[in-house]
Amino acid sequence: MRLNRYLALCGLGSRRACEEIILGGSVRVNGRPVRELATMVEPGDTVVARGRVVRPASSRYLVLHKPSGCLSSRQSQGGKPTVYDLLPPEASTLPHVGRLDAESEGLLLLSNDGALAQALTHPSRHVEKEYEVILDRAFDTQLVPKLLKGIYLEEGRAKASQVHIEGANKLRVVLTQGINRQIRRMFAALGYKVKRLTRTRLGPLRLGRLPRGLCRELSAREIESLRRAAGQR
Repeated sequence: MRLNRYLALCGLGSRRACEEIILGGSVRVNGRPVRELATMVEPGDTVVARGRVVRPASSRYLVLHKPSGCLSSRQSQGGKPTVYDLLPPEASTLPHVGRLDAESEGLLLLSNDGALAQALTHPSRHVEKEYEVILDRAFDTQLVPKLLKGIYLEEGRAKASQVHIEGANKLRVVLTQGINRQIRRMFAALGYKVKRLTRTRLGPLRLGRLPRGLCRELSAREIESLRRAAGQR
């Protein structure tokens, strides 16, 4: 794996922060100083960063009920809290798998299992993400086919794989794409404003009754089901 990813898994910060550590000249691989960001780390290599041998932590998996108004980021912007303000100290280095925009809430997976994270977020795997959508007014059900067929955005055609009507202005929408702010932009193109957006499911993993702002460890069964959904054995 690339050196910056290896250092991130060792808990030295985000990949970008680890790139700065590499460029700063404080990393050695098998005794050789390295500054090249494309350096690869192979099994059995010895990596020293800032004067100490570093090794990736054991894989860990958390699900967080992200509140609205909280950033999926390590750095605060405009005084807004981040998801890392909600995690226990020992989990503060876990990368988030995908993201939710500041106004959205619900299920956010955090894990240092880079292979699983990449598989879950890669568009070729078509892993489902389910959302509860509350609109500013009653939804015209005759527009459902447009959501399923797709609405053209700057990045291309954005479409829902499933749409279920739950109430006059409440829908359940399933996506397999990962376009930025996709649901909000799709409904805006139809003349609606999303008042509340909650992710309730990622693949087989469900938010359930986890209270807002709290997190929990995944069970071995949940981890295995995520791996199957992502196409991993």
